[in-house]
Amino acid sequence: MKRVALVLPAAVVVALTCSVVPSAGAAPSTSGGSLHTCAAPSPGYAACNALVRVDASGRPLSTATATTTPAGYGPADIQSAYGLAGLTGGGRTVAIVDAYNDPTAASDLNVYRSTFGLPAVNVGNGPTFRKVNQTGGTSYPRVRAGWATEISLDLDMVSATCPDCNILLVEASSASFTNLGKAVNYAAGQGVSAISNSYGGSDTSQLSAYNHPGIAITASTGDAGYGVESPASFGTVVAVGGTSLTRSGTGWRETAWSGAGSGCSTKNAKPSWQTSVTQCTGKANADVSAVADPQTGVAVYDTTRYNGAKGWQIYGGTSVASPIIASVYTLGGNLAGYPAAHTWASSTGLHDVTSGSNGTCSTSVWCTAGTGWDGPTGLGTPKGVTAF
Repeated sequence: MKRVALVLPAAVVVALTCSVVPSAGAAPSTSGGSLHTCAAPSPGYAACNALVRVDASGRPLSTATATTTPAGYGPADIQSAYGLAGLTGGGRTVAIVDAYNDPTAASDLNVYRSTFGLPAVNVGNGPTFRKVNQTGGTSYPRVRAGWATEISLDLDMVSATCPDCNILLVEASSASFTNLGKAVNYAAGQGVSAISNSYGGSDTSQLSAYNHPGIAITASTGDAGYGVESPASFGTVVAVGGTSLTRSGTGWRETAWSGAGSGCSTKNAKPSWQTSVTQCTGKANADVSAVADPQTGVAVYDTTRYNGAKGWQIYGGTSVASPIIASVYTLGGNLAGYPAAHTWASSTGLHDVTSGSNGTCSTSVWCTAGTGWDGPTGLGTPKGVTAF
């Protein structure tokens, strides 16, 4: 049974002080609903946090032909909004961990990159792409179309944020935390700078697989509004919340996205770098955030035919935000110890998102954006890489 969420158009608030460069992608429209591509998880399992824009019949929107520009934000938009234009990854690698197999991951990725004028992977001296199973082999798990779209989304967002970053895709045998953890452990042993996890399940106690100092391990906070998910709630993980992102004159504006997860873990202790501002006794979600609202979503190319659709589509969810933030950490390179500690000590290098809410809670800062830290958006969104 699919999880369905109808998402309202984003409010327009807080101006961000960054300049606009010409966009390679058309802005998404502000009508229609969205659909979770993964079913709700059972205990001990995770669901991907991808939301695809759908039409009135519930089918994913097909947003481009061979002669039209894909709708949804593209690389120029992401780089402009977050002050990343012209930055390079310096040969570093971003790892993506997801469940199941995306059989067209490499070819779909190169269509995305070609469309937006990015160099193909595995050609000449350009960035590399490698796909393995959870133990590093090439015997891949079975295909699940919902997770395959998640994989395409994650790969495209790494390319959009850090076009010259190398990418390692590790496909877990299933969506159990046992198998996903094995995939994270494998990725951590491959010299990567960051590992993005665009999935979540119920708040659970810290798993050792997600504890790798010197690597930025990011995880989505969820797409159901106020409430806590793991692995974002682990103390060793950077919890990534979500915003609505809109153009405003010569800059951008962001507000807290109503679907972004947030709150206080009851299973995991507060890490030393999180301060009393969270008013949580345990780990607080989120730490930082990026665009996640499907109504202000991103262009993604996928041909696995999720729900009968293939090609260009518009995606949102905190699944968008996690690989963006993992890539920003890779661009910034401040990875000593637990990278979240550097971000908490460098919050002036972030855009503070001060409006919007994701629900009702007993302590307003856990679900309502305001000056400084708040649950839905954390400390804010990237303003260059000084906080990363």
